Amino acid sequence: MRRKTTLSIAAAIITAGALALTGCSAGSGGSTGGDSGSTETTATIALTGAPVNLDFTTTAGSAIPQALMTNVYEGLVEVNQDGEIVPLLAKEWKLSDDRKTYTFTLQDGATFSNGDAFTANDVKFSFERVKTDWTTTLKAKMDVVESVEVVSDTEVAVHLSRPSNAWLFDIATPVGAIFTENGVADLANAPVGTGPYTVESWKQNESIELATRDDYWGDKPGVEGVTLKYFADATATTNALRTGDVDAIVNLQAPELVSTFETDDAFTVTSGTSSGEISLSFNNRTEPFNDVRVRQAVLYALDRQAIIDTAWNGYGSLDATFVTPKEPYYVDLNDQYAYDPEKAKALLKEAGKENLKVTYKVPTRPYAQAVSEIVVSQLKDVGIDVTIESSEFPAVWLDDVFTNHNFEMTTVLAVEARDVLTVFNNPDYYIGYDNSKIAPLVTAADEADEAGYISGMQDVQRQIVDDAASGVLFLFPNIVITKAGLDGVPENAIVESLDLTGLSWK
Repeated sequence: MRRKTTLSIAAAIITAGALALTGCSAGSGGSTGGDSGSTETTATIALTGAPVNLDFTTTAGSAIPQALMTNVYEGLVEVNQDGEIVPLLAKEWKLSDDRKTYTFTLQDGATFSNGDAFTANDVKFSFERVKTDWTTTLKAKMDVVESVEVVSDTEVAVHLSRPSNAWLFDIATPVGAIFTENGVADLANAPVGTGPYTVESWKQNESIELATRDDYWGDKPGVEGVTLKYFADATATTNALRTGDVDAIVNLQAPELVSTFETDDAFTVTSGTSSGEISLSFNNRTEPFNDVRVRQAVLYALDRQAIIDTAWNGYGSLDATFVTPKEPYYVDLNDQYAYDPEKAKALLKEAGKENLKVTYKVPTRPYAQAVSEIVVSQLKDVGIDVTIESSEFPAVWLDDVFTNHNFEMTTVLAVEARDVLTVFNNPDYYIGYDNSKIAPLVTAADEADEAGYISGMQDVQRQIVDDAASGVLFLFPNIVITKAGLDGVPENAIVESLDLTGLSWK
C-alpha cells in the first residue's frame, strides 16, 4: 500500500489553515447535521495558474501535473516529502549489475478509473508513447530507454542504452505517468489514471472537481472529493478562505497577508521547502550578457537576502544553481557571489561596460513584480541602468522570451524539480548557455556509481556558478493556508504534483 505524507513545520513554504467553529458549516466542505457538529466530507483548495487543458503530454507547464499527478495519474515510483524515491505502482525494483536494466515488480490488483486492470503492458505502452506521441520537451527524459520488456503481468524490465542515475527520478515526474491504451483518446478533457481521484468536472480557468474512487487499489483519501479552485488575485483568495468558500490556499503569492492568519486560532501555519527558484536569467547569446564579466558583475551587485526580506517578507532561502537542498548532489555555493558592489563596478570597468543599459522583461506575476524594482535599484547603485518592460504572463512572456529568446534579462519562477540540467545543459534553452564545459561532466556523472554521480553533479554546479550562467534570487516559499481541521496538505513542494491523497478532516 502507498505511503502517505504528513504535515510538519520546516523552513521555506508557509502553510496555514482555518477551522470553522463547531456546529457551523465548513463553507465548501460538505457537512451533516446533528448535536456533534459538522462533519466535513470534501475540501476545496485555492490555487493560482489554471491549466489551459488537462493534457501534460502535449502542453508544457506545471499547472496540469500539479492537479493531476499522484491524484489522478500515478507512476511506478514517486518522490516523498524528504526528496526520496519510493515505490508507488511498483512494489520494488532491482538494478542489473551493468546498471542498464531496471526490473520492476508491480502492484497486483491496481486498476484504472475506466475499469482496466493495470499490468506491465501499460508500462510498456506508456513509456513507448512518450517517444511517439508526447510533444513537450520532457519527452527527452525517455531517450535513454532502449526497450521495455514485459516479463509477466506484474513484472517489467526497462533496458537503458547506458547507465543513468537520473532516469529513476525522471519517471517520478509526469514523464513516468502510466496510461491505459483505452484511456488516451481525450487526454485534454478526460484523464484516465490509476490514482485515488477521477476528474468529475473541469471548467477552464475556474475549477477542477476531483471525486474519490471507491475502487482505488491503495489507501483511500479521507475525503469524498476535492475541488481545485483557481484565483488570479491574492486578496480574493484570502477573502475566499475567510468567508469559507475555500478550505485551503496553496502557493499564495502575497506573503504580507500571512501574518493575519498566524495570530488566529482558526488557522494553522506550517512551513516546508520548495523546488521553485526565482531566477534572474541572462540571455547568454547576446550583448551584454555574452560577456561572463557582465554576468558576474550583476550577481555581485545583488544583495539577495535584502531582496528576500523586502520583496517577500523574509520568506524564502538563498540558492545558487537551480539545485535545492533536498537534492542528493546539492552543494552550497551561495558565498561565491556574496554582495560586493565594488567588485561589480570593477568587473564592469574591465569589460568596458561602465555605462551599461539593460532591458529587464518582467512577467506579470506577483513575485516578479515584487523583486524587479529592488533588482533595478541595486543594479543602479553599480552603474547599470535597467529599464523594466512588463510582459504578460504566460502568453506574451512564453512566446517572446521563452520561445523566441527576445530578451536581455528576465525573471521567472522555475518550478520543475531537479531542473538544473533542463536549464543549463541545453544550448537551445531560452538562456542560451554554452554547455560545452558541463556536457561531458553531466554524461560522466549520470553513468557513474552513486558517489561519482554526486561528485560529478557538484562539479557541474561549480562550473555553472563560475560562468555566472544565470542567477537565482531566492528559493521560493510555497505559501499555503488551510483550515486548522484539514490534515494532509503536504509540507513540501519539491515536485510539481500537489499530493492530495492524504487529505482528511479531524
